[in-house]
Amino acid sequence: MNRYFFSFIILIAGCATPPPSISPSELNTIPSPSKGKVGLDVLLEERQDLIIGKTIGLVTNHTGVDKNGTPNYDRILEMNDVDLKIIFSPEHGLFGESAAGEKVYYNGQIKTLPTVVSLYGKNRKPTPEQMKELDVILYDIQDVGARFYTYISTMGLVMEAAAESGVEVIILDRPNPITGTKVEGPILDLTHQSFVGKYPIPIRYGLTAGELAQMIIGEKWINNIPGIDVVLADGWNRTQWQDETHLPWVKPSPNIPDIETAIIYPGMCLLEATNVNEGRGTQKPFKRFGAPWILKENLAESLNNNHLPGVRFTAVSFIPTDLEGMANNPKYENQVCHGIEIQITDRNTYNSVATGITVIETLQKLYPNEFEIKTSGMNRLWGINDHDFSNYNEGKESQYFKKKAEGYYLYE
Repeated sequence: MNRYFFSFIILIAGCATPPPSISPSELNTIPSPSKGKVGLDVLLEERQDLIIGKTIGLVTNHTGVDKNGTPNYDRILEMNDVDLKIIFSPEHGLFGESAAGEKVYYNGQIKTLPTVVSLYGKNRKPTPEQMKELDVILYDIQDVGARFYTYISTMGLVMEAAAESGVEVIILDRPNPITGTKVEGPILDLTHQSFVGKYPIPIRYGLTAGELAQMIIGEKWINNIPGIDVVLADGWNRTQWQDETHLPWVKPSPNIPDIETAIIYPGMCLLEATNVNEGRGTQKPFKRFGAPWILKENLAESLNNNHLPGVRFTAVSFIPTDLEGMANNPKYENQVCHGIEIQITDRNTYNSVATGITVIETLQKLYPNEFEIKTSGMNRLWGINDHDFSNYNEGKESQYFKKKAEGYYLYE
Protein backbone atom coordinates (compact mmCIF):
# COMPACT_ATOMS: atom_id res chain seq x y z
CA MET A 1 0.00 0.00 0.00
CA ASN A 2 1.28 3.48 -0.86
CA ARG A 3 2.34 5.03 2.44
CA TYR A 4 0.40 8.23 1.73
CA PHE A 5 -2.70 6.92 0.04
CA PHE A 6 -5.43 4.50 0.95
CA SER A 7 -8.17 3.50 -1.46
CA PHE A 8 -11.36 2.01 -0.15
CA ILE A 9 -14.03 1.69 -2.86
CA ILE A 10 -17.39 -0.01 -2.84
CA LEU A 11 -19.41 0.03 -6.07
CA ILE A 12 -23.11 0.59 -5.83
CA ALA A 13 -26.00 0.44 -8.29
CA GLY A 14 -27.62 3.05 -9.03
CA CYS A 15 -22.45 40.05 -2.77
CA ALA A 16 -20.37 39.18 0.30
CA THR A 17 -17.07 40.58 1.50
CA PRO A 18 -13.79 38.85 0.58
CA PRO A 19 -12.73 36.03 2.91
CA PRO A 20 -10.63 37.17 5.85
CA SER A 21 -7.06 35.95 6.07
CA ILE A 22 -5.88 33.91 9.04
CA SER A 23 -4.20 36.21 11.52
CA PRO A 24 -0.84 35.29 13.06
CA SER A 25 -2.55 34.88 16.44
CA GLU A 26 -4.66 32.05 15.02
CA LEU A 27 -1.63 30.06 13.94
CA ASN A 28 0.85 28.56 16.36
CA THR A 29 3.86 29.22 14.18
CA ILE A 30 6.78 26.83 14.56
CA PRO A 31 10.25 28.29 13.93
CA SER A 32 11.59 25.01 12.56
CA PRO A 33 10.30 23.65 9.23
CA SER A 34 7.19 21.49 9.39
CA LYS A 35 7.99 17.80 9.80
CA GLY A 36 4.51 16.64 8.87
CA LYS A 37 2.09 16.90 5.99
CA VAL A 38 -1.68 16.84 6.01
CA GLY A 39 -3.60 15.04 3.29
CA LEU A 40 -3.95 18.31 1.41
CA ASP A 41 -0.16 18.62 1.14
CA VAL A 42 0.18 15.05 -0.08
CA LEU A 43 -2.58 15.56 -2.66
CA LEU A 44 -0.95 18.69 -4.08
CA GLU A 45 2.62 17.42 -3.97
CA GLU A 46 2.18 13.79 -4.98
CA ARG A 47 -1.38 12.92 -6.05
CA GLN A 48 -2.61 15.72 -8.30
CA ASP A 49 -3.68 12.99 -10.72
CA LEU A 50 -6.72 12.44 -8.48
CA ILE A 51 -8.21 15.82 -9.42
CA ILE A 52 -6.57 16.96 -12.68
CA GLY A 53 -9.17 17.39 -15.42
CA LYS A 54 -12.06 17.12 -12.98
CA THR A 55 -14.84 19.34 -11.68
CA ILE A 56 -14.48 19.59 -7.92
CA GLY A 57 -16.67 20.28 -4.92
CA LEU A 58 -14.85 21.12 -1.70
CA VAL A 59 -16.19 20.61 1.84
CA THR A 60 -14.07 22.73 4.12
CA ASN A 61 -13.72 25.62 6.54
CA HIS A 62 -10.98 27.83 7.97
CA THR A 63 -9.09 24.75 9.21
CA GLY A 64 -8.51 23.45 5.69
CA VAL A 65 -5.00 24.84 5.35
CA ASP A 66 -1.74 23.34 4.15
CA LYS A 67 1.36 22.90 6.29
CA ASN A 68 2.20 26.58 5.77
CA GLY A 69 -1.26 27.88 6.68
CA THR A 70 -2.50 28.57 3.13
CA PRO A 71 -6.22 27.79 2.56
CA ASN A 72 -6.97 24.76 0.42
CA TYR A 73 -9.22 26.69 -1.96
CA ASP A 74 -6.40 29.14 -2.72
CA ARG A 75 -4.07 26.27 -3.55
CA ILE A 76 -6.65 24.51 -5.73
CA LEU A 77 -7.63 27.70 -7.59
CA GLU A 78 -3.98 28.12 -8.60
CA MET A 79 -3.99 24.74 -10.37
CA ASN A 80 -4.42 24.34 -14.11
CA ASP A 81 -7.09 22.01 -15.47
CA VAL A 82 -8.97 21.74 -12.17
CA ASP A 83 -12.42 23.31 -11.95
CA LEU A 84 -13.34 24.16 -8.35
CA LYS A 85 -17.07 24.56 -8.86
CA ILE A 86 -18.56 24.85 -5.37
CA ILE A 87 -17.46 25.08 -1.73
CA PHE A 88 -19.57 23.62 1.09
CA SER A 89 -19.07 24.81 4.68
CA PRO A 90 -20.10 23.09 7.94
CA GLU A 91 -21.27 24.46 11.30
CA HIS A 92 -19.49 27.69 12.30
CA GLY A 93 -19.15 28.74 8.66
CA LEU A 94 -16.38 28.79 6.09
CA PHE A 95 -14.29 31.17 8.17
CA GLY A 96 -15.18 29.86 11.63
CA GLU A 97 -17.13 33.06 12.15
CA SER A 98 -20.33 31.74 13.76
CA ALA A 99 -21.12 30.49 17.25
CA ALA A 100 -22.32 26.96 18.03
CA GLY A 101 -25.81 26.29 16.73
CA GLU A 102 -25.96 29.56 14.78
CA LYS A 103 -27.38 29.09 11.28
CA VAL A 104 -25.09 30.20 8.48
CA TYR A 105 -26.13 31.50 5.05
CA TYR A 106 -24.11 32.82 2.14
CA ASN A 107 -26.16 34.91 -0.26
CA GLY A 108 -24.61 34.91 -3.69
CA GLN A 109 -20.94 34.52 -4.41
CA ILE A 110 -18.12 35.53 -2.11
CA LYS A 111 -15.66 37.62 -4.03
CA THR A 112 -12.61 35.70 -5.30
CA LEU A 113 -14.28 32.32 -4.56
CA PRO A 114 -16.63 29.96 -6.39
CA THR A 115 -20.17 29.51 -5.10
CA VAL A 116 -20.19 28.94 -1.33
CA VAL A 117 -23.02 26.90 0.20
CA SER A 118 -23.63 26.45 3.92
CA LEU A 119 -24.47 22.96 5.16
CA TYR A 120 -25.59 24.44 8.46
CA GLY A 121 -28.46 26.59 7.28
CA LYS A 122 -31.57 25.49 5.42
CA ASN A 123 -29.95 22.22 4.31
CA ARG A 124 -27.38 19.99 6.00
CA LYS A 125 -26.83 17.79 2.98
CA PRO A 126 -25.81 18.80 -0.56
CA THR A 127 -28.73 18.73 -2.99
CA PRO A 128 -28.72 16.73 -6.24
CA GLU A 129 -28.70 20.04 -8.11
CA GLN A 130 -25.49 21.11 -6.31
CA MET A 131 -23.85 17.74 -6.97
CA LYS A 132 -24.89 17.11 -10.57
CA GLU A 133 -21.90 18.67 -12.38
CA LEU A 134 -19.25 17.33 -9.99
CA ASP A 135 -16.80 14.51 -10.64
CA VAL A 136 -15.19 14.53 -7.20
CA ILE A 137 -15.95 16.02 -3.82
CA LEU A 138 -13.05 16.73 -1.45
CA TYR A 139 -13.55 16.73 2.32
CA ASP A 140 -10.85 18.67 4.18
CA ILE A 141 -11.69 19.74 7.74
CA GLN A 142 -9.71 19.48 10.97
CA ASP A 143 -11.70 17.59 13.59
CA VAL A 144 -11.11 17.22 17.34
CA GLY A 145 -11.90 13.53 17.83
CA ALA A 146 -15.11 13.98 19.84
CA ARG A 147 -18.44 12.39 18.87
CA PHE A 148 -20.52 15.53 19.33
CA TYR A 149 -18.43 17.61 16.92
CA THR A 150 -20.80 18.10 13.98
CA TYR A 151 -18.16 18.10 11.25
CA ILE A 152 -18.21 14.30 11.18
CA SER A 153 -22.00 14.32 10.82
CA THR A 154 -21.59 16.62 7.83
CA MET A 155 -18.98 14.24 6.42
CA GLY A 156 -21.43 11.32 6.51
CA LEU A 157 -24.21 13.33 4.87
CA VAL A 158 -21.85 14.47 2.12
CA MET A 159 -20.83 10.85 1.55
CA GLU A 160 -24.49 9.87 1.19
CA ALA A 161 -25.16 12.74 -1.24
CA ALA A 162 -22.13 11.75 -3.29
CA ALA A 163 -23.29 8.14 -3.51
CA GLU A 164 -26.75 9.24 -4.64
CA SER A 165 -25.22 11.40 -7.39
CA GLY A 166 -22.46 9.03 -8.47
CA VAL A 167 -19.71 11.39 -7.29
CA GLU A 168 -16.45 10.09 -5.87
CA VAL A 169 -15.37 11.25 -2.38
CA ILE A 170 -11.76 12.02 -1.44
CA ILE A 171 -11.02 12.55 2.25
CA LEU A 172 -7.91 14.69 2.78
CA ASP A 173 -6.92 13.31 6.14
CA ARG A 174 -5.54 15.20 9.13
CA PRO A 175 -4.17 14.04 12.49
CA ASN A 176 -6.50 13.44 15.40
CA PRO A 177 -5.22 16.32 17.58
CA ILE A 178 -5.86 14.48 20.86
CA THR A 179 -4.10 11.28 19.68
CA GLY A 180 -5.43 8.11 18.13
CA THR A 181 -4.83 5.89 21.14
CA LYS A 182 -7.41 6.90 23.74
CA VAL A 183 -11.05 5.84 23.65
CA GLU A 184 -13.43 7.25 26.27
CA GLY A 185 -17.15 7.29 26.94
CA PRO A 186 -20.10 5.05 26.11
CA ILE A 187 -20.95 3.99 22.57
CA LEU A 188 -23.93 5.97 21.27
CA ASP A 189 -27.26 4.13 21.32
CA LEU A 190 -28.80 5.03 17.95
CA THR A 191 -32.16 5.67 19.59
CA HIS A 192 -30.47 8.95 20.60
CA GLN A 193 -29.02 9.66 17.15
CA SER A 194 -28.83 13.36 16.33
CA PHE A 195 -26.60 15.82 14.50
CA VAL A 196 -24.33 15.87 17.58
CA GLY A 197 -24.21 12.07 17.65
CA LYS A 198 -24.73 10.35 14.32
CA TYR A 199 -22.74 7.12 14.62
CA PRO A 200 -22.46 4.36 17.27
CA ILE A 201 -19.04 5.48 18.49
CA PRO A 202 -17.69 6.53 21.92
CA ILE A 203 -17.42 10.17 22.95
CA ARG A 204 -13.66 10.14 22.33
CA TYR A 205 -13.27 7.65 19.51
CA GLY A 206 -9.54 7.73 18.70
CA LEU A 207 -9.74 7.87 14.88
CA THR A 208 -8.88 10.37 12.17
CA ALA A 209 -11.63 11.60 9.85
CA GLY A 210 -10.32 9.29 7.14
CA GLU A 211 -10.38 6.28 9.42
CA LEU A 212 -13.87 7.15 10.62
CA ALA A 213 -15.08 7.55 7.02
CA GLN A 214 -13.72 4.09 6.27
CA MET A 215 -15.49 2.71 9.35
CA ILE A 216 -18.77 4.43 8.43
CA ILE A 217 -18.71 2.58 5.12
CA GLY A 218 -17.42 -0.72 6.45
CA GLU A 219 -20.05 -0.84 9.20
CA LYS A 220 -22.79 0.47 6.85
CA TRP A 221 -23.70 3.40 9.09
CA ILE A 222 -24.99 5.37 6.10
CA ASN A 223 -27.69 4.30 3.67
CA ASN A 224 -25.81 4.84 0.41
CA ILE A 225 -22.16 3.99 -0.12
CA PRO A 226 -19.92 6.11 -2.38
CA GLY A 227 -16.56 5.37 -3.93
CA ILE A 228 -14.10 6.85 -1.45
CA ASP A 229 -10.38 7.50 -1.38
CA VAL A 230 -8.43 8.62 1.69
CA VAL A 231 -5.25 10.63 1.14
CA LEU A 232 -3.25 10.07 4.30
CA ALA A 233 -1.45 12.63 6.40
CA ASP A 234 2.29 11.98 6.49
CA GLY A 235 4.48 12.07 9.59
CA TRP A 236 1.76 11.37 12.18
CA ASN A 237 1.43 8.31 14.38
CA ARG A 238 -1.35 7.40 16.78
CA THR A 239 0.52 8.43 19.91
CA GLN A 240 1.17 11.99 18.76
CA TRP A 241 -0.63 15.09 20.00
CA GLN A 242 -1.25 17.74 17.37
CA ASP A 243 1.40 20.07 18.75
CA GLU A 244 3.98 17.31 18.28
CA THR A 245 3.42 17.28 14.50
CA HIS A 246 4.88 20.77 13.90
CA LEU A 247 1.77 21.54 11.85
CA PRO A 248 0.02 24.88 12.40
CA TRP A 249 -2.84 24.95 14.90
CA VAL A 250 -5.98 26.67 13.67
CA LYS A 251 -8.77 26.60 16.23
CA PRO A 252 -11.30 24.15 14.78
CA SER A 253 -14.28 26.08 16.16
CA PRO A 254 -14.73 29.34 18.08
CA ASN A 255 -14.75 27.67 21.51
CA ILE A 256 -11.77 25.34 20.98
CA PRO A 257 -8.95 27.91 20.93
CA ASP A 258 -6.09 25.56 21.80
CA ILE A 259 -5.16 21.91 22.13
CA GLU A 260 -5.65 21.89 25.91
CA THR A 261 -9.29 22.89 25.42
CA ALA A 262 -9.64 20.12 22.81
CA ILE A 263 -8.41 17.61 25.40
CA ILE A 264 -10.83 18.88 28.06
CA TYR A 265 -13.80 19.19 25.70
CA PRO A 266 -14.98 15.54 25.40
CA GLY A 267 -15.81 15.36 29.11
CA MET A 268 -16.76 18.91 29.97
CA CYS A 269 -19.13 19.30 27.01
CA LEU A 270 -21.50 17.09 29.04
CA LEU A 271 -22.22 20.18 31.17
CA GLU A 272 -24.13 21.60 28.21
CA ALA A 273 -26.96 19.27 29.28
CA THR A 274 -27.08 20.82 32.77
CA ASN A 275 -27.88 24.17 34.35
CA VAL A 276 -24.18 24.90 34.97
CA ASN A 277 -22.34 27.27 32.66
CA GLU A 278 -19.65 25.32 30.79
CA GLY A 279 -17.43 28.35 30.20
CA ARG A 280 -19.23 29.65 27.14
CA GLY A 281 -19.30 33.41 27.23
CA THR A 282 -15.73 33.54 28.55
CA GLN A 283 -12.29 33.35 26.96
CA LYS A 284 -11.78 29.94 28.59
CA PRO A 285 -14.67 27.79 27.35
CA PHE A 286 -14.79 24.27 28.84
CA LYS A 287 -11.74 25.04 30.98
CA ARG A 288 -14.09 26.90 33.33
CA PHE A 289 -17.52 26.05 34.67
CA GLY A 290 -19.77 27.51 37.33
CA ALA A 291 -23.09 28.92 38.50
CA PRO A 292 -24.21 31.66 40.91
CA TRP A 293 -25.18 29.13 43.60
CA ILE A 294 -21.86 27.22 43.74
CA LEU A 295 -19.47 27.57 46.70
CA LYS A 296 -16.27 27.50 44.68
CA GLU A 297 -13.77 26.70 47.44
CA ASN A 298 -15.82 23.75 48.67
CA LEU A 299 -16.26 22.45 45.14
CA ALA A 300 -12.55 22.74 44.38
CA GLU A 301 -11.67 20.88 47.57
CA SER A 302 -14.18 18.12 46.86
CA LEU A 303 -12.97 17.63 43.30
CA ASN A 304 -9.29 17.65 44.23
CA ASN A 305 -9.98 15.06 46.95
CA ASN A 306 -10.82 12.58 44.17
CA HIS A 307 -7.16 12.66 43.12
CA LEU A 308 -8.02 12.28 39.46
CA PRO A 309 -4.94 11.70 37.29
CA GLY A 310 -3.45 14.59 35.34
CA VAL A 311 -5.69 17.39 36.58
CA ARG A 312 -6.08 20.03 39.28
CA PHE A 313 -9.16 22.12 40.04
CA THR A 314 -8.83 25.79 41.04
CA ALA A 315 -11.62 27.97 42.44
CA VAL A 316 -12.57 30.94 40.20
CA SER A 317 -15.37 33.42 39.62
CA PHE A 318 -16.37 34.75 36.21
CA ILE A 319 -19.15 36.58 34.38
CA PRO A 320 -20.42 34.99 31.15
CA THR A 321 -21.18 37.56 28.44
CA ASP A 322 -22.48 37.48 24.90
CA LEU A 323 -19.41 37.11 22.67
CA GLU A 324 -19.95 37.61 18.95
CA GLY A 325 -19.02 34.50 17.02
CA MET A 326 -18.38 32.57 20.25
CA ALA A 327 -21.40 32.57 22.54
CA ASN A 328 -24.97 33.73 22.07
CA ASN A 329 -26.99 34.09 25.29
CA PRO A 330 -24.71 31.95 27.48
CA LYS A 331 -26.12 30.51 30.72
CA TYR A 332 -26.23 33.10 33.52
CA GLU A 333 -25.36 35.87 31.10
CA ASN A 334 -24.00 38.94 32.94
CA GLN A 335 -24.27 37.16 36.31
CA VAL A 336 -21.38 36.34 38.59
CA CYS A 337 -20.70 32.60 38.46
CA HIS A 338 -18.58 30.80 41.02
CA GLY A 339 -16.87 27.61 40.05
CA ILE A 340 -13.74 25.94 38.78
CA GLU A 341 -10.92 26.30 36.31
CA ILE A 342 -9.50 22.99 35.08
CA GLN A 343 -5.73 22.77 34.85
CA ILE A 344 -4.25 19.74 33.09
CA THR A 345 -1.04 18.67 34.80
CA ASP A 346 -0.37 15.57 32.68
CA ARG A 347 -2.30 15.15 29.45
CA ASN A 348 -1.07 11.58 28.98
CA THR A 349 -2.82 10.38 32.15
CA TYR A 350 -5.76 12.81 32.04
CA ASN A 351 -9.11 11.15 31.27
CA SER A 352 -11.49 13.74 29.89
CA VAL A 353 -14.74 11.77 30.18
CA ALA A 354 -13.96 10.43 33.66
CA THR A 355 -13.25 14.01 34.74
CA GLY A 356 -16.56 15.20 33.31
CA ILE A 357 -18.43 12.41 35.08
CA THR A 358 -16.75 13.22 38.39
CA VAL A 359 -17.65 16.89 38.04
CA ILE A 360 -21.30 16.03 37.44
CA GLU A 361 -21.49 13.53 40.30
CA THR A 362 -19.85 16.00 42.68
CA LEU A 363 -22.29 18.75 41.69
CA GLN A 364 -25.18 16.34 42.24
CA LYS A 365 -23.86 15.48 45.70
CA LEU A 366 -23.09 19.02 46.86
CA TYR A 367 -26.05 20.82 45.29
CA PRO A 368 -28.98 18.36 45.11
CA ASN A 369 -31.57 21.14 45.18
CA GLU A 370 -29.91 23.43 42.64
CA PHE A 371 -28.14 21.20 40.12
CA GLU A 372 -30.24 19.95 37.22
CA ILE A 373 -29.65 17.57 34.32
CA LYS A 374 -31.73 18.02 31.19
CA THR A 375 -32.63 14.44 30.30
CA SER A 376 -33.05 14.83 26.53
CA GLY A 377 -29.85 16.82 26.23
CA MET A 378 -27.86 14.33 28.28
CA ASN A 379 -29.27 11.46 26.22
CA ARG A 380 -27.86 13.10 23.10
CA LEU A 381 -24.45 13.87 24.60
CA TRP A 382 -23.88 10.90 26.91
CA GLY A 383 -25.46 8.69 24.28
CA ILE A 384 -27.34 6.20 26.46
CA ASN A 385 -30.36 6.35 28.76
CA ASP A 386 -28.52 5.40 31.95
CA HIS A 387 -27.37 8.63 33.62
CA ASP A 388 -26.15 6.79 36.70
CA PHE A 389 -22.56 7.29 35.65
CA SER A 390 -21.30 4.84 38.26
CA ASN A 391 -22.75 2.05 36.08
CA TYR A 392 -20.49 2.98 33.17
CA ASN A 393 -17.67 0.50 32.54
CA GLU A 394 -15.11 2.36 30.48
CA GLY A 395 -12.73 -0.55 30.11
CA LYS A 396 -15.39 -2.81 28.63
CA GLU A 397 -16.72 -0.14 26.26
CA SER A 398 -13.33 1.07 25.05
CA GLN A 399 -11.93 -2.42 24.49
CA TYR A 400 -15.00 -3.44 22.48
CA PHE A 401 -14.81 -0.38 20.25
CA LYS A 402 -11.02 -0.46 19.85
CA LYS A 403 -11.14 -4.06 18.69
CA LYS A 404 -13.67 -3.17 16.01
CA ALA A 405 -11.95 0.09 15.04
CA GLU A 406 -8.49 -1.46 14.64
CA GLY A 407 -9.61 -3.00 11.36
CA TYR A 408 -9.94 0.51 9.95
CA TYR A 409 -6.65 1.98 11.22
CA LEU A 410 -4.57 3.74 8.56
CA TYR A 411 -1.71 4.79 10.89
CA GLU A 412 0.60 2.89 13.21
